[in-house]
Amino acid sequence: MNWDQVQGKWTQMKGSVKQQWGKLTDDDLDVIDGSKDKLVGRLQERYGIKKEEAQRQLDAWTQTAFESERGSHRHEPVTR
Repeated sequence: MNWDQVQGKWTQMKGSVKQQWGKLTDDDLDVIDGSKDKLVGRLQERYGIKKEEAQRQLDAWTQTAFESERGSHRHEPVTR
């Protein structure tokens, strides 16, 4: 999943973001509003981490979200 997809589905993605980073508040998520830079900044603030670490975590989460999204569109064969 690329960031444009995350941004386009931000309302749906907020729950996953909150699950991953529980220190983010609902207000944080509203302010972030799908902005990658704002999310990185909030992660730095809330978790006391460097920008590079926040970016690394975000990239890992984005990859996981992509894999989950791909998996949800797979159709299992019907067995009878």
